[in-house]
Amino acid sequence: MTDASTGKVVVNRVMSLDGFIAGPGHTMDWIFEHMTSETFPEVMAATGAMLIGRGTYEVGKRMSDENTDYEGGAQFVLTHRPPDEPDPNVTFLTCDIEEAVAKARRAAGDKNLEILGADVAAQCLQRGLVDEILVYVLPVLLGDGVRFAPPGLHRIDLEPFSNVQSGGVTMLRFHVRK
Repeated sequence: MTDASTGKVVVNRVMSLDGFIAGPGHTMDWIFEHMTSETFPEVMAATGAMLIGRGTYEVGKRMSDENTDYEGGAQFVLTHRPPDEPDPNVTFLTCDIEEAVAKARRAAGDKNLEILGADVAAQCLQRGLVDEILVYVLPVLLGDGVRFAPPGLHRIDLEPFSNVQSGGVTMLRFHVRK
């Protein structure tokens, strides 16, 4: 639940036309062939914090040399195993998903909390913690990789409220029906 003084919890996804959010081996370099932080700057401006899974964090670390210009506020990583060497730019959380969302929302202030990562997003959706889903559909077919939603995610009804195109990228936005 949100009120006028707080931002929303938004699952943010980049997806190939055939439904993959990462290619084989969790590759995501194909994303930067089609979009940058300037493609939809209003999304970044509305984001106050990010909650991501450990796998997405690790992929992002490997790709940081390629794309360093996305600033989504405070970063929280939900993990069972925090790294041995701390990252001064990240808060690692080992709590349950509800507590992780609450902590990250506080850090986001009146801006949105962006949820990244297939597993963390599915947990948030399963527990009714998501207000909106934002999907960037890119003009590419990957054929294999990490699907938009993992197996076992129950039906979730959505209400479309916006679609915008910037170059070859289409941004679709949906409210999650509660």
